[in-house]
Amino acid sequence: MLVYSGIKTDFMRDVEEDSLAPKIQQTILEKMGRRTPDSEFRSWENSMKNMFIVMSDSQIPDDSGIAIEYNIPQTAKRVDFIISGYDKENHPSIVVIELKQWEMIKAITGVDALVETYTGGANRRVVHPSYQAWSYAQLIKDYNSTVQDREIQVRPCAYLHNYARTENDPIDSEWYDDYQNEAPAFTKGQNAKLREYIKTSIVKGDNKEILYYVDNGKIRPSKSLQDSIAKMMKGNPEFIMIDEQKVVYEEVLRLSGLCQKDGRKRTIICQGGPGTGKTVIAVNLLAELTQRNQLVQYVSKNSAPRDVYLRKLKGSYKMSSVNNMFKGSGSFVDAPENMAGTLLVDEAHRLNEKSGLYHNQGENQIKELIHSSLCSVFFIDENQRVTMDDIGSVDQIKRWAREADSQVYEMELVSQFRCNGSNGYLAWLDDVLQIHETANYDLEGIDFDIRICDTPGEVRDLIFEKNRDTNRARILAGYCWKWNKQESNNTEYHDIKIGDFEMSWNLNGGEPFAVSDTSVNEIGCIHTSQGLEFDYVGVIIGDDIRYADGKVITDFTKRASTDQSIKGIKKLYSEHPEEAKKRADEIIRNTYRTLLTRGMKGCYIYCVDPELEKYLKERVNAYHKKEA
Repeated sequence: MLVYSGIKTDFMRDVEEDSLAPKIQQTILEKMGRRTPDSEFRSWENSMKNMFIVMSDSQIPDDSGIAIEYNIPQTAKRVDFIISGYDKENHPSIVVIELKQWEMIKAITGVDALVETYTGGANRRVVHPSYQAWSYAQLIKDYNSTVQDREIQVRPCAYLHNYARTENDPIDSEWYDDYQNEAPAFTKGQNAKLREYIKTSIVKGDNKEILYYVDNGKIRPSKSLQDSIAKMMKGNPEFIMIDEQKVVYEEVLRLSGLCQKDGRKRTIICQGGPGTGKTVIAVNLLAELTQRNQLVQYVSKNSAPRDVYLRKLKGSYKMSSVNNMFKGSGSFVDAPENMAGTLLVDEAHRLNEKSGLYHNQGENQIKELIHSSLCSVFFIDENQRVTMDDIGSVDQIKRWAREADSQVYEMELVSQFRCNGSNGYLAWLDDVLQIHETANYDLEGIDFDIRICDTPGEVRDLIFEKNRDTNRARILAGYCWKWNKQESNNTEYHDIKIGDFEMSWNLNGGEPFAVSDTSVNEIGCIHTSQGLEFDYVGVIIGDDIRYADGKVITDFTKRASTDQSIKGIKKLYSEHPEEAKKRADEIIRNTYRTLLTRGMKGCYIYCVDPELEKYLKERVNAYHKKEA
């Protein structure tokens, strides 16, 4: 959808008459039903006056097309500014320009394509403007059939008109070279350079004809995208499916295909505990449905599984179209109905009600995901809800599916491929943590290396040893130690101290915790490990859970003040103490259940509470005593 379109002379006149921003505002209200905040209105006025200066060049054709706030079809992404025309070889071309009001940037090394800047009233981490421009251009090339068929050239760039560039500027850090080569960033005082960039692609006007083709192109994954993801999947042992995983995969393929044929909405709920292969199925479906010409996206609330599985899929590729196939669950607030053929929602138990940084956007993420796709697939384990904001449940999904007139199908994954394939270990864990009583009092018949250690240093030493060969062992902990944001990149600062034992929470930066070569020297939390698996895990159980009088007792007051997972619990406790204790109890038990099931081969545990350590040792040793 084009919020504003015209030719260059229309644009120049509207800016001169101060009518452009009001026209954009009115069109957004009429077409999208959204009122424009004052800050956004002012940004249009500021940016468009700067673009007026850039476009004031007689060599940029008067009849070249101009589009502002172009909503990429079937997505919630909007491109700030597009110029259309023909290049000197008479190839149809568009120049995609990402406009920024920023005045400062801090480079962030070790993390792909992120910078820090002041936006939205605070310093925030956001993507580099060159990356953003490149990713939007790539999205247009990868999914717009007209762009593919008519071979329309798409050239992206960024324009930071308030940003005063300096020598050795952070925006030009070598860390961003790949993206700057694809989408150069122009700054304050570089109007002439931006003009030259535009004029290499726009030599002859098109009377906005190319904009029409782009805006009306059908959604279809490009052959290059299909080939790219097929190549990434081929021979990758991470994504091989076995047994019932294959059964669920084939059934989702069938139901998704039906949706595309008859236009009926279908919602699939796939329940499965830790290690049953939910993510493996999701990634295989992502690849196969893309091959079948669908717009498909992998969705999760938590960024950790997205980042890790994207990295595993891409391998050594830094820039890849596959990036656009992985989305956060808050990306669909303003998405049009049925924008996607299929949405694959992993870790659906972690979905929130509201989206946005302040949890003030949208109505309900489950509703928005079902609304945004013909086929929505929710992979869920209700026993892994670990924050006050987690609302994902089977009942909630069914409720919103009914409201959307979406047919519901339920599936279940039972076979356990984590914890050495032992469903018995999970049942034993539920019994030990007193989540619910099971028949698995001891570890009889369970081939899993579980040890209760006397010190946290013993856990660390075991994990260091196991990690040496494969980089697949990590230390995790409950959130009972404050995380110091100011020291989040300081390897010398140790947040977690127990006697003479000291380690840092996982550092903020670099590769994802699950794959980084240095992460074994840090301690991960629930947010960096949920949805992922390792060969071995060491788990430090804090004093938010203890053992007394034959009972496992949780205590939310022992959680660190920086723990966002129980944000709001004190207010709830003052108003409804029993409800608060019940919710906090579920969160704490589910957190440790999740941490203790991240290992495929073994788990080494240290407890801050000596009575809990004694209790766990008795439960672990119960089978060995019986054997003797």
